[in-house]
Amino acid sequence: MKNILVIDDNLVTLQQINAQLEENYEVSLAKSGHQALLICYQIVPDLILLDLDMPDLDGFETMALIKKNMALSHIPVIFLTSTHNTEVEVKALKNGAVDFITKPADKDILHHRIEVHLNLSSYHRELENKVRMLEDSIIASFSDMIEYRDESTGGHVMRTSQYVKILGQELLRQEKYLSELNDFTVDMMTRAAPLHDVGKIAISDVILLKPSLLNDDEFNIMKTHTTVGAEMLRGIFAKVPGQSYHDMAILIAECHHERWDGKGYPNRLKGEDIPLCARIMSIADVFDALVDMRVYKRPMSHQDACRVIISEKNNMFDPNIVEAFEAVQDKFAEVKGHHF
Repeated sequence: MKNILVIDDNLVTLQQINAQLEENYEVSLAKSGHQALLICYQIVPDLILLDLDMPDLDGFETMALIKKNMALSHIPVIFLTSTHNTEVEVKALKNGAVDFITKPADKDILHHRIEVHLNLSSYHRELENKVRMLEDSIIASFSDMIEYRDESTGGHVMRTSQYVKILGQELLRQEKYLSELNDFTVDMMTRAAPLHDVGKIAISDVILLKPSLLNDDEFNIMKTHTTVGAEMLRGIFAKVPGQSYHDMAILIAECHHERWDGKGYPNRLKGEDIPLCARIMSIADVFDALVDMRVYKRPMSHQDACRVIISEKNNMFDPNIVEAFEAVQDKFAEVKGHHF
């Protein structure tokens, strides 16, 4: 059964609409924009009926906060209004509303409008899922290209994606960075992570496959895979329909070698100036490099790799993410044991 969230500071209106809808929908009621947002964080509604004229947060302000949240931005919003005002309606439609219903709402009109926009929303989500499947296939292809270039890193991009997911979920469980993290953003990070090394496509095989440590000049060239990768992704994403993970993929590609202490590259960002997605990717990337066979080194044991990660708390890595890593290090071992 679809969930409808009704937001109105008038209790009579809330009770009336609830009575009209409760036989066909699960109805959530909110007397203010703030209360509505709290409800949305617990139960993501399928459609929102939103009063325009409310104290504290009015309808426009409430809708702006809803649309700003990536996990809620897809929800169709129908405004409830007591008066017909063309300028207000045009402003609302430009800001993301899908329709208007005049109060007091006629039951038949209310049901008809809700069904129309639920069906449109469902169709839109279906199209988005198809685009997502297409883009995920493109990501997999890029990942394969990277793997084929460097046989010594087989499975790296897919394992690191799983590490990112594990860390993101643990940070959520520990209630860290809740202003930036939710189930939706963790999913976006997981989708974006396989593209973190896409810039290595532009690095010469002489450097990429060198069976010994790189000299300074070679390492400086290798460093460019971060900025080159970000530019490549900007060019690719400019030509395809926008997806929520695009910006995150670019940030991860460019910033996953930045360090918490500011000694990383390419921009020597420090602390929380480094995007959260890149700070998470950094631990995933380094851990897998430590435990994996490379042309220039033998793999490290899981226990030794964990000690290295933990020892770099506050130096290379965000201390909060290291604490999350400590809690889930056994899950990392399970991923490494799985053959991708």
